[in-house]
Amino acid sequence: MHPLPLTTPAGHAALLAAHQLGEVDPLAAASRLRGQGIDPELASAALTQVALRRRAVGKFGPDAERLLFTRAGLEQATRPVVAARRAQRLWGAGVRTLIDLGCGLGADAMACARAGIRVTAIEADAETAAVTGANVATLGLDSLIDVRHGDATAADLDGYDAAFCDPARRSGGRRVFDPAAYSPPWDFVVGLAGRVPITVLKLAPGIDPALLPHGAELELVSVDGEVVEAAAWCGPLATVPRRATVIRGTIAHQLTGGGLAEAPVAKPGAFITDPDGAVVRSHLVAEFAQAHGGWIGDPTIAYVWSDEPVSSPFGRCFAVDELLPFSLKRLRTALRDRGVGRVEILKRGSALDVEQLRRELRLAGPTGASVLLTMVAGRPFAIIANPV
Repeated sequence: MHPLPLTTPAGHAALLAAHQLGEVDPLAAASRLRGQGIDPELASAALTQVALRRRAVGKFGPDAERLLFTRAGLEQATRPVVAARRAQRLWGAGVRTLIDLGCGLGADAMACARAGIRVTAIEADAETAAVTGANVATLGLDSLIDVRHGDATAADLDGYDAAFCDPARRSGGRRVFDPAAYSPPWDFVVGLAGRVPITVLKLAPGIDPALLPHGAELELVSVDGEVVEAAAWCGPLATVPRRATVIRGTIAHQLTGGGLAEAPVAKPGAFITDPDGAVVRSHLVAEFAQAHGGWIGDPTIAYVWSDEPVSSPFGRCFAVDELLPFSLKRLRTALRDRGVGRVEILKRGSALDVEQLRRELRLAGPTGASVLLTMVAGRPFAIIANPV
């Protein structure tokens, strides 16, 4: 595989020295490492790794301090709580062998191995494959994970219980939004369904459901309020058309449905709930509204109204104080009358720039409030509210 200078004794020494510098100016840090007799290229690589390790803590937890990373690989890597949950679902379905096609830094392969699944991990980029191989060895998972540098499209799929594919969605340092530009190619990715008993595709949250294999289950996943990925489950684990998985801390909550229902439309109520992004992107707002006796105020807006407060991990509920047809002057006056100096601004269906609006409100006061900018029956409104 691709040689990794940082895995040599000199590389380990450079990494240790770079860590000991702490967070200092990059130019000053490089100068200090060179002053210690460390090769300039090795010093630069070590400083880059230290910076990446700091960023990686959110995705790899305590493991980040002893692993190596690439910029692109870190940006696309699965969060541990998501990877672990996926691995447990696969293990529970009887998966004992899995081929990971386009493994990147191996977050999913590692989670599967920790669940007891034997993994063949294939990566097209030589440096990334080498980094992943080194990380697998560092974590003591090399008896369960076989990392290979190669072309995923040429892999032999025979004998595996499941295939996992997370196609590269970056090119030249930029995100790729068109599935036709993914690597491996999109035709190969969707063609995996049916070639092994179970196929799981990790995709961007904005994927068009119409592009997925027939019968696939589309799952949208959010972690602590941020939508982080979509996953298409193909085969016997495709049990519902749509699934929203909302993870709060270490607990996962799931909402399922067909994704085609429409929520009833009616006049605003006393409470308004902002559904989690996973619910919205999975088109399960109608199912959420039905579960809580709610409705929407505009057929194009995902805010859910209700007469009673909603307590749910799938959304944030607010008690409505006042509903105003939008006017900057009217909104400013209403907030000042309430002594509001701190305001949280949310929006759905509004083109207003939140930070510009905040400046134009010119608020000063001892209390806080939430303002929701939205549409009701086709007209722009501002809602002054307080979180329940």
